[in-house]
Amino acid sequence: MRPFTYTRPAELAAAWAELGPDAMYIAGGTNLVDLMKSGVATPAHVVDIGRLPLTGIEVDPSTDTLRIGALVPNSDLAAHPVVRERLPVLAEALLSGASPQLRNLATLGGNLMQRTRCGYFRDLAMPCNKRRPGTGCAATDGDHHRHAVLGTSEHCLATHPSDLAPALLALDAVVRIDGPAGPRTEPIEAFHLPPGATPERETTLAHGELITGVDVPLTALGAHSHYLKVSERASFAFALCSAAVALDVHEGTVRAARIVLGGVATTPWRAYAAEAALLGGPPGTAAFARAGEAATEGARPLRDNVYKVELIRRVVARALTTLEGDRG
Repeated sequence: MRPFTYTRPAELAAAWAELGPDAMYIAGGTNLVDLMKSGVATPAHVVDIGRLPLTGIEVDPSTDTLRIGALVPNSDLAAHPVVRERLPVLAEALLSGASPQLRNLATLGGNLMQRTRCGYFRDLAMPCNKRRPGTGCAATDGDHHRHAVLGTSEHCLATHPSDLAPALLALDAVVRIDGPAGPRTEPIEAFHLPPGATPERETTLAHGELITGVDVPLTALGAHSHYLKVSERASFAFALCSAAVALDVHEGTVRAARIVLGGVATTPWRAYAAEAALLGGPPGTAAFARAGEAATEGARPLRDNVYKVELIRRVVARALTTLEGDRG
């Protein structure tokens, strides 16, 4: 690990002031420390934001919105009664990620900012456009069975690793951001960027900005939601495919739907065609199969990850079936 300096400010303004061009923020450190050990991240200065006042969880009664601070540990968020009762997809997604020990350290903001687990990104001997733009994508001709089939470009196939982000996208969450230029908000759907020709740029954050929190609407759709994850191991493994689903069914008709995929795309992937396949009709086996089929629209599999197309279909149908079974 390269030597670095370290500070721990207690105010936002101080954090911004200390983030020079070769500095990085750290919170729980569950991702950044690994990247620093491997040499992928080499900041000269680390700004620990752990003392900033960003740990609250509260309901805003005027908008019926859950306001979550960026430094709330994943374990605390998953256990919060409002999350468990009114946002089950969020609790399930959080509990499906990592180990209990890591969930005690990992934070909401850090989860949204975590980098890909692509082995080529983490191997300094291999070309990677995300790590070193213009060097190429080793996954294209190498082992890519865990890589993305949706949202890819010729420059990058890496999947987004978060379990939390698909759940937040299914809930229409909004990210609160602050920095030297002042506070702003960003719909989570726009926050993560597809690779295109610039895979090294993964979010809309400018240098010096940081996530201060996330706002989640408390709706009937969110209250009837579910997260399903398929991975190579039963625990402490990243998704090969996951689905965050939510339905609003009234008098036997689907009035609203959210289907968001994880583990198969370069960003949290909202499957609009799958949602449209459900609207206006009754929920059920046939409808869920159609939604699963539609969820693969735009997929571009390669030699080793073509299995993910069928996996998407099955995971979406199963997630929706489980959700409707819970209703009964």
